[in-house]
Amino acid sequence: MQIEERIQIPVPPSIIDEIWSEVDRWHLWDPDTKQAHLDGPFAVGTKGRIVPSKGMGVAMVVTERTPGRSFTVEGYIPLFRMHFEHTVTPIEGGSEVLHRVWFTGALAFLFGPGVIKQLKTGLPRTLLSLKAYAEKRHQLTQQ
Repeated sequence: MQIEERIQIPVPPSIIDEIWSEVDRWHLWDPDTKQAHLDGPFAVGTKGRIVPSKGMGVAMVVTERTPGRSFTVEGYIPLFRMHFEHTVTPIEGGSEVLHRVWFTGALAFLFGPGVIKQLKTGLPRTLLSLKAYAEKRHQLTQQ
């Protein structure tokens, strides 16, 4: 069970990666995130917490990180894991950004469908917000 969304953004991949690495500022571009933080560097194995705009906060851990290219965080509660993969690829005129989410754990069958339903509206909105935020950031660096 997984869902993914893509968007093209007319900024270099380095801008997207810089935005992603500022975990305590995710709420500035992700309308579904109220708060997020890591207890250390933006690197594999670093743990933290994410609080969605609706619902309870969950523990998270960075499970994959390739600077300038991708990262994956895993949010977890007992018997249910949410994997959030983020990839940026250079394309002519900017970047293609992919956000993919999938679930594992014994309770994935129970919680997954409800989360997928929320993500079907949330992911496109999040990517459009990331696009606007990245374009503004890029514009400021060009001045």
